[in-house]
Amino acid sequence: MASQTHVVVLGGGVAGLEAASSLSKQNGLAVTLVDRSPVHYWKPALHEFAAGTMRHDGNCVPFAETAAKNGFSFVQSAPSSVDRDAHTVTLENGTTLPYSKLVVALGSSANDFGIPGILDHCRFLDSLDDADALYAAFREAAQTARANGKKLTLGIVGGGATGVQLAAELCKSLDKAPGFGPDARRNLLDAVLIETGPRILPAFPENVSAESARELEKIGFSVRTGAMVVSADETGFALKSGEHIPCDLRVWAAGVRASAATALLEGLERGRSGQLSVTPTLQTTQDPDVFAVGDCSRIDSAPLAPTAQVARQQGEYLARTVPQIIAGGTPQPFAYHDRGAVVALGDYNGWGMFDPQRGFGGGILSGRFARFIHEWLYRQHQAGVTGLGKAISETLRERFAPARPDLGG
Repeated sequence: MASQTHVVVLGGGVAGLEAASSLSKQNGLAVTLVDRSPVHYWKPALHEFAAGTMRHDGNCVPFAETAAKNGFSFVQSAPSSVDRDAHTVTLENGTTLPYSKLVVALGSSANDFGIPGILDHCRFLDSLDDADALYAAFREAAQTARANGKKLTLGIVGGGATGVQLAAELCKSLDKAPGFGPDARRNLLDAVLIETGPRILPAFPENVSAESARELEKIGFSVRTGAMVVSADETGFALKSGEHIPCDLRVWAAGVRASAATALLEGLERGRSGQLSVTPTLQTTQDPDVFAVGDCSRIDSAPLAPTAQVARQQGEYLARTVPQIIAGGTPQPFAYHDRGAVVALGDYNGWGMFDPQRGFGGGILSGRFARFIHEWLYRQHQAGVTGLGKAISETLRERFAPARPDLGG
């Protein structure tokens, strides 16, 4: 083991786990993955966990199991300091890990933009714990509203894919929960989706934005665009226009910034939203022994959206690049291949883009196809993490015994 090169990966999201699993198969590399959570989950599915429409069992994979399967070490903790001169990372549990190469894959969180009251009075959707807490709050709010014969007032701020899909999934939760159903949803829900920009889903064509807004209105969400939130309290959101939108349950899904833990890497160049600046080979601009991938990194010459697709490709790229760099080679720069995007509105509808010019979805068959692609992307990732057999098994279970949200009906 003395001759091995030690690679430490901070963060077990899509990019981090992909990098750790692939690098551990390279000769001469000893890989250690560090993550605060004991399990890996597909972050784009957090809205389904938050609505109770996806079960934990089978969809949250223990890191220890994946580590044993792929041959890397796993430590459940989080970094507390990084000494780049000594090439060590000290963890919150007191462990100090030496590294030859450090991969930072710490992910991102919602950006509150310093708006008063957001941190204190809103729910977020940055982690599995956040999703579980939001589901518990939604369940309690639904029970309370029903018991009091009042509406469940719900506000989601952020008209990107996360906010839009969460809105639809919460409606689906009411539709599928025993004792509730579509009629109960229509009578119980008073919900609003708030977006600062002129339309929701700005990364998609305008027709998709318009059709998605109509679909959300149809299932019970009022869609407010051009509405800037300036504060929040326990009663709802205040808008720049002076209007107050009352909400018993408030969710913030607007904006993205890198994990605050990137600040531990003192002396490295960071962007306005905390992302570590990296070269085209994903090495930080001021330390070639530190790599950064996924949502916490930024290639200043060619910025990319913080998506799972980008994260996965960057994790795969590191598996090829790090061994080349260790051997003294000069790798080709990272090249992102846009394979399109999909947004799924629960069981109601879906849209996708093969590329910025070609879209699909919005009808009965094409909408179902878009929702199929949305799930297929996740199952493809799951197969890589757990193996094809387990991915197929979980897919069949979801088809024939889908999760039924327990809202206490």
